Amino acid sequence: MAEYLELHPVDPQVRLIRRAADVLRAGGLVAYPTDSCYALGWHLGDSAALERVRRIRQADKHHHFTLVCANLAEVGRFARLETWQFRILRACLPGPYTFLLPATRETPRRLQHAKRRTIGVRIPAHPVPQLLLAELKEPLMSSTLLVGGDLQPLTSGRQIQGRLEHEVDAILDGGDCCIEPTTVVDLSVTPPLIVRQGKGALGPITGRAL
Repeated sequence: MAEYLELHPVDPQVRLIRRAADVLRAGGLVAYPTDSCYALGWHLGDSAALERVRRIRQADKHHHFTLVCANLAEVGRFARLETWQFRILRACLPGPYTFLLPATRETPRRLQHAKRRTIGVRIPAHPVPQLLLAELKEPLMSSTLLVGGDLQPLTSGRQIQGRLEHEVDAILDGGDCCIEPTTVVDLSVTPPLIVRQGKGALGPITGRAL
């Protein structure tokens, strides 16, 4: 049964953030709030947790998972960035965007798109993942908390508990989140391709692309 950690949505308790980090380091799967939807998070090197997420999401090998980073320097370790791409990221992040970029050699193959060798990257503007990343001192793999077959993401800690208390190891309740996912932008092509229009505004992307 999942641990239920009730976090202050603006000033999360450090001891609970540390507990969540311990769960991740031990190979656990956590549900956590972001500046768009709730998400599933797991340790970068944990292939077993990745397979658990695939089962929950009913996702195949072509599904893009997201690397959640603390800053642009971390993004640069795992994604190849040209100047124009860096400028778009700097204009949009932190914020509710996911960018698809060519993966570097440091990025494990199992985390890349099977055919395109790209990786999704994100820097959320929410205190819970920001503090969690600071505690972990490394990026976090992530996926929108959309249960396979559902049309909309789960939006509250208690709703997640009711559906997934035996599927995840910890639920970080940071208040209700919206059902609007991130805006997904493919920056591995020129001009940038809007894969999904979500919460993030398109102005900083389309204006620069033009």
